[in-house]
Amino acid sequence: MLHAKDYSATEALRDGGVVEIRALKPEDRADLLAAIGRASQQSLYRRFFAFKRGFTEQEVDFYVNVDFISHVALVALLEESGHPVIVGGARYIVMQLGKAEIAFAVDDEHQGKGIGAGLMRHLAAIARESGLTELIADVLPENAAMLKVFETSKLGVKITREPGVIHIVLQIT
Repeated sequence: MLHAKDYSATEALRDGGVVEIRALKPEDRADLLAAIGRASQQSLYRRFFAFKRGFTEQEVDFYVNVDFISHVALVALLEESGHPVIVGGARYIVMQLGKAEIAFAVDDEHQGKGIGAGLMRHLAAIARESGLTELIADVLPENAAMLKVFETSKLGVKITREPGVIHIVLQIT
């Protein structure tokens, strides 16, 4: 059985590099904030559906202190200058029995390498092992990269288009 809080795996990237995908830890707080600081306003808007200039301590606590039962978070790390650097993250939050809302972010410099797809695979595996049957996401129509991650995930995908948002339901059973 996968233990989400101890989860760690590696993924090969399209450019030949290797990314570590592991459980977010409370001690990742500063590195997670640094990763958010490297993201463009456009990337932050695509993730949060609003222009974010910063986060309150309460918001940061929410994103960092996860229980790995109803709230699971993974980070993607690459070696840069001999140190692991958070370049992306994914999480799900259980909304009702069997269903969780998911969200992803990859910093601009590292987009297009397969990090989002790797995070999707690992998050879906943890969700499946935890008994979830559906992962749900709302995506902005212009976020083609995230839509592609969902469409190529090898999961059952149901797409509903509404004005200004695309609602995605992934079947993970």
